Amino acid sequence: MSGPHGVRLPRVVVAAPGSGHGKTTVATGLMAALRGLGLGVSGFKVGPDYIDPGYHALATGRPGRNLDPFLCGQDLMVPLLAHGAATSGPTDVAVIEGVMGLFDGRIGGDGYASTAHVATLTRTPVVLALDVSHMTRTAAAIVHGLATFEPGVRVAGVVLNKAASGRHTREVCSALEATGVPVLGVLPRDSGIEAPSRHLGLVPAAEREEAARSVRLLADRVAEHIDLDAVLSIARSAPELDGPPWDPTAALGEAAAPSAGGRRRVVAVAGGRAFTFRYAETDELLRAAGLEPVVFDPLHARSLPVGTAGLYLGGGFPEVHAADLSANSVLRQDILAAVQAGLPTVAECAGMLYLSESVDGHDMVGVIPAVGSMGPRLTLGYRTGIAPSESVLGTHGTRVTGHEFHRTTVSGDGRASTAAWLLDGTPDGYALDPAGTGRATIHASYLHTHWAGHPRLAARFADAVHAYAGSAGSRRRAS
Repeated sequence: MSGPHGVRLPRVVVAAPGSGHGKTTVATGLMAALRGLGLGVSGFKVGPDYIDPGYHALATGRPGRNLDPFLCGQDLMVPLLAHGAATSGPTDVAVIEGVMGLFDGRIGGDGYASTAHVATLTRTPVVLALDVSHMTRTAAAIVHGLATFEPGVRVAGVVLNKAASGRHTREVCSALEATGVPVLGVLPRDSGIEAPSRHLGLVPAAEREEAARSVRLLADRVAEHIDLDAVLSIARSAPELDGPPWDPTAALGEAAAPSAGGRRRVVAVAGGRAFTFRYAETDELLRAAGLEPVVFDPLHARSLPVGTAGLYLGGGFPEVHAADLSANSVLRQDILAAVQAGLPTVAECAGMLYLSESVDGHDMVGVIPAVGSMGPRLTLGYRTGIAPSESVLGTHGTRVTGHEFHRTTVSGDGRASTAAWLLDGTPDGYALDPAGTGRATIHASYLHTHWAGHPRLAARFADAVHAYAGSAGSRRRAS
């Protein structure tokens, strides 16, 4: 995989003129179909999305990963791509699914963090997914515009999606000849290969028992209708990646900690159907810091894992599973006792709702003096966060970039006076010190952060976990 000047990684970006054209269908199908040829395939998603990488993981047999210049900084795009391709075994080809339209990025950012931005940073050729169900010759105008709009973006092929008939397809393909962009395949209209959606997009793969079967069906359809050899030829035309892969130990620097006597401190990590949002690099940074993330399912577990010295509650859909989460009162009481005793705890979005008193009338853990409920409006967008005080995640003034994506709201009763972050100046979340340690041991917020872009958050959390592991409270939990 490595050459004399860098990392050799065949790769392709799957992009589109906008949302709804079938990027996920084409990208996930390509991953699964190429894997079906016996190739090692790595899947990536441009942007902060957690749901699409779940389908990528089913298609590739490896963790899905994200590439987001706003969350991690543009200098990390190539290192994170190289790292993701090298971590789970040899990669013969990487498939990167884009976000929104090809040139759509952060609002007001002139395309920053767009698919085109990532394609340019990583020097990756682009394959367009284009829904032609309501057009013929206009398809050529769209492809021509996308291919010529911005220098440095190489549109190398197009996959036509939702074609109606042979006559329809011939008309579109004839018009596309003038663009010089080859048609790599044509997917007919077939609702059977689309994943169901709900209020925040696709239903996560972990919540769909039939998801694996759907991905296998998608692989068969893509292998039948798309020229995989042509896609591989485009992917192999990508130049070498410059620079070494990202390394979690190097990212932590002096904060990286070998496990004492071979023993790693346990961080309980929420998983299962209700908590599916977590970046793969989070676990890797925890391990580099001498910790061991142990996944537990809040829907079914009766207690936190033995030896738990830290708690990470990521994102997901607690509002969908609120009744079942509430029914597991034994675990809720165990978590309440632990966090009230000072267990270092990080909770993002769904995790914050789970720690609240209730969600839509269903009892939750109850350590945060607030109630959560579904709202009528989607809150979505990139944010800059500043820590207003000391906490388990940072010192006063710590600055991070992050992302909000939720349709719930929380309302408190004034008992908590400190926010977890100031998001663009607006207080968000809760930083609590229930055990009176002098530093907030619970950090709960709507903000999703990517720790690869902010490894000091992982280092700060790890310090708190190691300190707690030697405390009386930790010894009581271990017994």
